[in-house]
Order: sequence, then structure tokens, then C-alpha cells
Amino acid sequence: MPAFPEYRPRRLRRTAALRAMVRETLLAPSQLVLPLFVRPGSGVRQPVSSMPGVNQTSVDEMLTDARAAAEQGVGGVLLFGIPAHKDAEGSSAWDDEGPVQQAVRALKRELPQLVVITDVCMCEYTSHGHCGVLVNGDVDNDATLELLAREALSHARAGADVVAPSDMMDGRVGAIRRALDANGFDQTSIMAYSAKFASAYYGPFREAAESTPQSGDRRGYQMDPGNAEEALRETWQDIEEGADMVMVKPAGPFLDIVARVKMETGYPLAAYQVSGEFAMIQAAAERGWIDRERAMMESLLGIRRAGADVIITYFAVDAARLLNG
Repeated sequence: MPAFPEYRPRRLRRTAALRAMVRETLLAPSQLVLPLFVRPGSGVRQPVSSMPGVNQTSVDEMLTDARAAAEQGVGGVLLFGIPAHKDAEGSSAWDDEGPVQQAVRALKRELPQLVVITDVCMCEYTSHGHCGVLVNGDVDNDATLELLAREALSHARAGADVVAPSDMMDGRVGAIRRALDANGFDQTSIMAYSAKFASAYYGPFREAAESTPQSGDRRGYQMDPGNAEEALRETWQDIEEGADMVMVKPAGPFLDIVARVKMETGYPLAAYQVSGEFAMIQAAAERGWIDRERAMMESLLGIRRAGADVIITYFAVDAARLLNG
């Protein structure tokens, strides 16, 4: 490579057109997925106080938000359910008339161009807020697998394109894949939350999904933030069990994991820009400390540059609108 003064990289930075021409990493609306929180009722739009601009909605209001995403070319939505009833087993999770199942049917009917992804976990549905069945205060991994499979089947029956287990139980991808295949849903894809870390960045989400554990925490089944090699082992295990896509969560604090997973597996990779990442940008922008649009786009571009093919983000519609215009 020639040295200065022959090599002058600033020459290609002079104008927006030149910068765009030589840009190495591109971000498109179709690579974004918008999380949505659905609850029973009609005409419901309940703001999430810790996530400005994010709401819990009934199915009819959810369609309004999903339509806005589709109009901007956003690739898909990720559905979380807040049920009318919670119990120790989380039985509302596989209710075919639950809010997620109703939302899936409405989306496939009204907005078939959107990819519909459903979160598969028990924490929104259990009275104790943990991601599985509790036995003597601990989550029983193997007893939870059957319940996760029942939930995934219910979502597939409703028409979900992709089911996304986020519980971090060992063996759950294989259990769900077998259940789907045995019931004629061999075309339903699985997006596994493969490297999901026990993160401090989930706080606002727990308000949005009403899923705060009533006792203890989830460090017994979510990953330690210091572990990178384990993240690769978890990801390979999910791939071997039948995952079609894998995920790293959170995205921003774990860009090294995003890069390694993509480089070492080559699999379609999603990264979740979680509630805390979103809330920090929103809060700093509201105080005038940062430029919201620039920080939003820079954060998303960084996730994409690290290797993510799909970015799950609460900024999806706003980012798509900027990308389009």
C-alpha cells in the first residue's frame, strides 16, 4: 500500500456521494425486525414508561404499528404476549386464542409481506416470572421442554413463519424441531436465542413484557457475560439441533460475539438491540446529550458491520424511514 502523500484516503470522503459509493457496510430496512407487545382487549395502547415510544397494544392497535413498519419496508415483527391469566405452569402460552396467536393470524391476513416471528418462552406467562417450571425454586430444564414445544406448536398453527425460543433451556431447539416436524410444520423456521447473556440491559423489557421474576434471577440459565467460548458452544449446539437462524442478545455490548459467531458458523445471524440499549439512546437524546438519529443509525450500522444479518430493534420504523429518505 502506498504511503502518504500518494495515499490520501480523505479524497473519497469529500462528498456524501463519494462516501456512499465506497461504503463497506450497508443497512437496509428489510434487515430490521420490530418487537411488538400484544395484550388482550381492543383499542388498548398502554405506554411503556421506561421505553419512550414503545407500547403494549391490543391486536387491532398492533396492526397499526405493524402496518407502519411494513410501509417503510421493515422485514418483520417479533411478537411478545401479555396474557390475561398467569399460572405456575404458564398454560396461557399455548392457548390458541391467546394474544400472540390472534396477532399472528391478523398479521398473516392483513400484512402477509411481513415475516412473523414469535417469542417462545414461559416468563411472560408464569406467575413466578421464570422461563420454565419451578421445582424447589429452580427451573426444571427437561420438564420445561415439553411446554416450550406446546407453545411453539400453537404459534405454528396460528401461522407463524418463525418461532424463536428465548428461554435458554438445554435441548429446547431439538425438542421444538421434533414437535414441529411430527405435527406437519416442517416448514416453520426456528430462530434460536443461542447466545443470550444474563444482562443488566433487559430492565425496561421486563416492564414491557410484565415478566420480572418474583424471586431470584435468571443467571442460572442465561449466559455469564464473561464467556465467549461458551457462546460458540451454545450456538453450535442449537445449529446441530436444527436451528435455522441463531441470535446474539444483547447486541451492542457483545459485538465481539456477533463477529465470532458469524465468522465461525456462517449461519444466518440475528442480533437483538435490547430495551436497555434503546432506552439509553432515547434518554440521552431527550436530555440533549447526543443526536438521536445519528446515534441510532451508528449503533445499528455497528451491529450490521459486526456481522449481523438481521437486527431486532425498537428503532426499526424510525431507522427504516431514514434509510428510505
